[in-house]
Amino acid sequence: MPCSRTWLKLLAIGWLLLVQAVPSEAGILGKSQGASSKSDSMEANIAEVQRALDEQRYVDANRLLDALALAGAADPRLILLAGELDLARDHYAAALGAFERASADPGVRAAALQGQGLALSMLGRSDKALIILQQAVAADPKAWRAWNALGAEYDLRQDWAGAAQAYDQAIAASGGAAIVLNNRGYSRLLQHRPDEAAPDFVAALQKKPDLAAARTNLRLALAMKGDYVRATAAGVSDDEATLLNNAGFAAALRGDYAKAKELLDRAMKARSEYYGRASENLDVVRGLSAREKGGSDAVQ
Repeated sequence: MPCSRTWLKLLAIGWLLLVQAVPSEAGILGKSQGASSKSDSMEANIAEVQRALDEQRYVDANRLLDALALAGAADPRLILLAGELDLARDHYAAALGAFERASADPGVRAAALQGQGLALSMLGRSDKALIILQQAVAADPKAWRAWNALGAEYDLRQDWAGAAQAYDQAIAASGGAAIVLNNRGYSRLLQHRPDEAAPDFVAALQKKPDLAAARTNLRLALAMKGDYVRATAAGVSDDEATLLNNAGFAAALRGDYAKAKELLDRAMKARSEYYGRASENLDVVRGLSAREKGGSDAVQ
């Protein structure tokens, strides 16, 4: 399949951030010295760490957090930010530990529950993740990343009504984040509803033109509707074999086994080396065709 469960879980984190200039480490400490009070200093430091995270400058965020720890800074928000940093770096067990510690403080509990749910989902602890994510959105109905992750968890359970509600909440709370639009569209693809899925992918790409997952899923939606020409039209940076494989997979989903075999054969020929995924998909197509036709007129 072109989109795995792991990929779907990764979408739940929802990092839609911009890269900007990197301030010096002295900036955060300098603000501490120039602030009118200790409280103002902490607010400035936390804002600086958050900015580094938002801009995906994870090395800088880590260095700033280390500097604050060495200076003896104590604030539950710093623990929360450390958890967010670990989450962004795919250190899910460490992130979970940080979020669990932060959740003891009422001031950051809702955000910490969201982080716990995301980390648990990425660790494959789906049942626990579902419970914690439900607690997170109950504590903060605007926690769009928790709603988005809930949608993915409901998708795994084929709870389509729950998924639809979760994605709608995430879209409303995030102002229509591209990653959530993509995920709702993918949920609709899982339900074999390509006509409703395609507009979500288009909207996601309008918000974030470089969102590769949405572009791939839009092609899948087109192929599931039988529009194989547009689904396999390769751009400058597209891999033709991958496009053909994905379209072949989509053709199989709609029961068009002859077309699926043709597209998968083309995918293997387009790849200069053995294309295992296309070969596996072709085996699946042959099996499905044989079952549907009682083995008498199977794809050969």
